[in-house]
Amino acid sequence: MEGDKKGITSEELKQHNKAGDLWISIQGKVYDVSEWANEHPGGDVALMNMAGLDATDAFIAYHPGTAWKYLDKLFTGYYLTDFKLSETSKDYRRLASEFAKLGLFEKKGHITMYALTSIVLMFCAVLYGVLCCQSVWAHFGSAVVLGFLWIQSAYIGHDSGHYQVMNTRGYNKLAQFLAGNSLTGISIAWWKWTHNAHHLACNSLDYDPDLQHIPVFAVNSIFFNSIKSCFYGRYLNFDPVARFFVSYQHWTFYPVMCVARVNLYIQTFLLLFSKRRFPDRALNILGILIFWTWFPLLVSCIPNWPERVMFVLTSFAVTAIQHVQFCLNHFAADVYTGLPEGNDWFEKQTSGTLDISCSSWMDWFYGGLQFQLEHHLFPRMPRSQLRRVSPLVQDLCKKHNLSYRSLSFWEANVWTIRKLRNVALQARDLANPVPKNMLWEAVNTHG
Repeated sequence: MEGDKKGITSEELKQHNKAGDLWISIQGKVYDVSEWANEHPGGDVALMNMAGLDATDAFIAYHPGTAWKYLDKLFTGYYLTDFKLSETSKDYRRLASEFAKLGLFEKKGHITMYALTSIVLMFCAVLYGVLCCQSVWAHFGSAVVLGFLWIQSAYIGHDSGHYQVMNTRGYNKLAQFLAGNSLTGISIAWWKWTHNAHHLACNSLDYDPDLQHIPVFAVNSIFFNSIKSCFYGRYLNFDPVARFFVSYQHWTFYPVMCVARVNLYIQTFLLLFSKRRFPDRALNILGILIFWTWFPLLVSCIPNWPERVMFVLTSFAVTAIQHVQFCLNHFAADVYTGLPEGNDWFEKQTSGTLDISCSSWMDWFYGGLQFQLEHHLFPRMPRSQLRRVSPLVQDLCKKHNLSYRSLSFWEANVWTIRKLRNVALQARDLANPVPKNMLWEAVNTHG
């Protein structure tokens, strides 16, 4: 190092990788974020996942240019001496800089206004169908509309969680509170906690909570070893019950998706009433109380119990469309264990995602998340710009010989079910360790 600059190696940096001793490097400078972790708007998990590593690409992806000035007070005085920047990362950073100069991270378009208007109209339609109509078909139609309302509300909550929807953090928080907690009953705090971890360690079997669905689903046979979830801090036990469910997961996938919303409610309550620290606990609880006030009251206005059950199950089943979509984006993609390190962050994002190809008029249906890779590489970019940047992302992947997979909705379903079936058959092998003969093959060929 020149002058009086103090140097530190990558191996030495890795020693500072735990709570209370948490260092990261950004563009060669080393920062101590131990105390900042508790105040970090994105939560402490995001920083813990980057602890002891170079976090430049991730920092660029998740922070606006105004965030750089806050790093100075965290600077340790050390510089990383042996980090070599890959050509892929150079091109990614150059592309991100070009997008910023074009103002693509600020150009939100009118999608949010249209989405919020549609949510208000759908809510009015649901109220009219339940309160002013006696027909069972009107109640059924209202349940379908409510399901689509929840889907669109989730997209608004998702976008506002990335600070894309409004121009200020205060308005974004209001959008999260209304579209997330109050309308859908799902805590934005829970979403941030899990979603940020998912983005940073996309498709890591032990770090990405969006792949950790034992005992119901397993996307890879590595889960058969009862690996430890570094996100939840516990082992994902692959016991006989898990083996049974996983053995039939390609059959249970769609039925489970129809009631997957129940799990989100449970996860919300587990976080809100846990000892874990997170911002705006009171506001999150208030939003959940609002949901669990209006929704039961609405259901109680339906004249009889069979119709009430039909209403709830139908509204939940409609949201299965969105739950399935989220799974399609990742279940059939490549997986790994551990964390992405420095130069391979971009590569891990490309290998761990699948795009869904569709016409532009269907963008509202997918909420922009059909451009899953583009969203993962540029999570602060408004969904109205993702189609525009997609060709440039494809060119970058082609230049560096990285996978860019864009499938139709049908093809993505086929890939996902095929992946689940392959793992299911491996689980059955463990449950029935007998020699494969022609009879065994005949019985198990079609799952």
